[in-house]
Amino acid sequence: MSYSISELITITFKADTLGIVFSVFFAFIFILVGTAAKEYMEHEGGVKRFYVCFFLTLIMLELLCYAGNFFTFYLFFEAMTFVSMPMVMHEGTHESVMAALKYLFYSVGGAFLTLFGFFLFVSKGYELVFTAGGSTGDMPLNGIELAAAFLMILGFGTKAGMFPMHGWLPTAHPVAPSPASAVLSGVITKAGVFGIIRCIYYVIGCERLKGTWVQSAFLILTLITVFMGSMMAYSENVLKKRLAYSTVSQVSYVLFGLALMNRVAFLGAVLHVFFHSLVKDMLFLSAGAIIMKSGCKNVSDLSGIGRRMPVTMWCFTLCSVTLIGIPPTSAFMSKWYLGVGSLESGIPVIRWLGPVILLISALLTAGYLLTVSLDSFFGKDRSGEDKIGDPGFFYRLSMLILTALSVALGIFPGHLSGIIESIADAVIR
Repeated sequence: MSYSISELITITFKADTLGIVFSVFFAFIFILVGTAAKEYMEHEGGVKRFYVCFFLTLIMLELLCYAGNFFTFYLFFEAMTFVSMPMVMHEGTHESVMAALKYLFYSVGGAFLTLFGFFLFVSKGYELVFTAGGSTGDMPLNGIELAAAFLMILGFGTKAGMFPMHGWLPTAHPVAPSPASAVLSGVITKAGVFGIIRCIYYVIGCERLKGTWVQSAFLILTLITVFMGSMMAYSENVLKKRLAYSTVSQVSYVLFGLALMNRVAFLGAVLHVFFHSLVKDMLFLSAGAIIMKSGCKNVSDLSGIGRRMPVTMWCFTLCSVTLIGIPPTSAFMSKWYLGVGSLESGIPVIRWLGPVILLISALLTAGYLLTVSLDSFFGKDRSGEDKIGDPGFFYRLSMLILTALSVALGIFPGHLSGIIESIADAVIR
């Protein structure tokens, strides 16, 4: 389905396997988070206003999943930014308004880079239709085209939290309501990842970028982000800000796999999109439950809280173990593929540096997540309030489903892996 705006620009919709998988997954996550959000937002206030923006964001995400060309994708990608921004500033405080503006400025800045790259390609006569393997031909890219490709990657990388455009994440997450933080971290960052997949594997073609300075720069930025995000999370005391820095690091695992541009790494990257989304949505919901029931926002205040909120903290612990990559949980499998993909890439230095940084990041992840769990169960209870307890039934249900899937998909990955392998076969030649 296509609507012509001019000779060069059309709005086109097309369903393909990648778009359908992302579309179903986004809707599933929003249903679970939305179910939990009812109790949280009744506590916070402004339920109707929140849900209007919440579901408008989902609509924009669904539309970009079925975009058939770059212009259509960009249109709904930008719309998603504007309808999701009010969720960040929901509280209406000076801090939340400034965080929302920072989110907007970073997003618009990244979108400008992407749009500039788009115009450079259009000026060369390319239509930028999404086609598995690329739609811009097989000839080597010249200097202008390589610059355009890098700008598009950097632009979408802004939404994915890639260095040096990651600054909005640790600012927006702590002030947004926890359900909004969950979808910002678990879903909206993945829209940036989705845009990069479309650019590299459906417009330009990864074979045309392999061995160029664009691939090298992309790989370096992702590894910097993985390490930096983990280090910042390790030293952060505010729980939601710690989880935000964790997202900066973990989403760049995905970007690293995409930058390697081989089949095994692509499989690991796309699997980690889904596994990280499940885990991080649950972690932010658990943070929301803690804030809602105890008012505690800092890691240092959570000592002993696991004995009062056992369901919440057990879900937090199991998802932490998953995010570290301990077998047989889901993230172990995706990180294994990323490590193998790096070793098989044959890229000097990167082939061994990648696994080393991923391993260091995993150890830091254990340090900044498991310490929270251990202190919550075995630390001295300093809350002094008997009313603290787990949230209501539907909130707990959402957390339990996300936790169960985070673990189970590592044990029973077959169907999901098969779908992604078929996508990899189509886009990597």
